[in-house]
Amino acid sequence: MSLLDRLTEELKESLKAGNHTKVSVIRLLKSSLKNKEIEKMAPLTEDEIIDVVMSAVKQRRESIEQFQKGKREDLVQKETSEIEVLQTFLPQQLSGEELVNEIRTVIREVGASSPKDMGKVMKVLMTRLKGRAEGAKVSSLVKELMEAHAH
Repeated sequence: MSLLDRLTEELKESLKAGNHTKVSVIRLLKSSLKNKEIEKMAPLTEDEIIDVVMSAVKQRRESIEQFQKGKREDLVQKETSEIEVLQTFLPQQLSGEELVNEIRTVIREVGASSPKDMGKVMKVLMTRLKGRAEGAKVSSLVKELMEAHAH
């Protein structure tokens, strides 16, 4: 079943179950996907759909950061529960250890020897890890590992 079919199916189930958070998140996601499709003027690939889901997760993480600064715990909870729904539509996320191993492998593969090579490493990693890890997390780990590797 394609991700788009799964979204439609889960929207129907959530409507029947009265799960308002999930209904709201899926509707927003489907709307974002439709806009992206119109922009592209062609149907989206599974990878492009994953990109839209990842983007939605990233937006919510940024909102959470702002709401925490504003001491709005109610909104932090809302965004957190929306992230949980969104993550069910992403591939299985890598554990910290799996991510570190993957980064070390890519650093070796591209022959990265200094923090200047971070771009090369990130380019390969983000293609390989599509939807299985967040860019910000990957980036900070790559930086950390490359600095340790350089010393």
